[in-house]
Amino acid sequence: MTIDSIKNGIVLDHIKAGKSMEIYRILDLSKLDCSVAIIKNAVSKKAGHKDIIKIDSLIDINLDVLGYIDPGITVNVVKDGEIVEKRHLSLPEEVTDVLKCTNPRCITSVEQELPHIFHLTDREKGIYRCVYCEHRVKAEA
Repeated sequence: MTIDSIKNGIVLDHIKAGKSMEIYRILDLSKLDCSVAIIKNAVSKKAGHKDIIKIDSLIDINLDVLGYIDPGITVNVVKDGEIVEKRHLSLPEEVTDVLKCTNPRCITSVEQELPHIFHLTDREKGIYRCVYCEHRVKAEA
């Protein structure tokens, strides 16, 4: 199988196998007017298998969302066919409107216009807490 390289755009590499469709949905990549290639279960020396997403346009991507979904992702920015920037992600300190608080007593269950904000309280275990009620949530990754 051959997937062409891109001239200008973004390559999301080292995605955990099977997570690319979730990222495609959460980042609303279907709304883009450019080519988007999803490569699932590519062979990886480090992980065994990985997913890759190639976006044939330089767009703004919410790196906090990506870092929360899979902190092992590498974001490569490509210009004129060359990688000009490579970012390694980690769990973000704060995520807004990525998670929904499941505590029925949380103010966000009543005041629906409030943003759902979570702060990272334990990086090693990937634990986030709601800023309103302190409800704990474990990161997906």
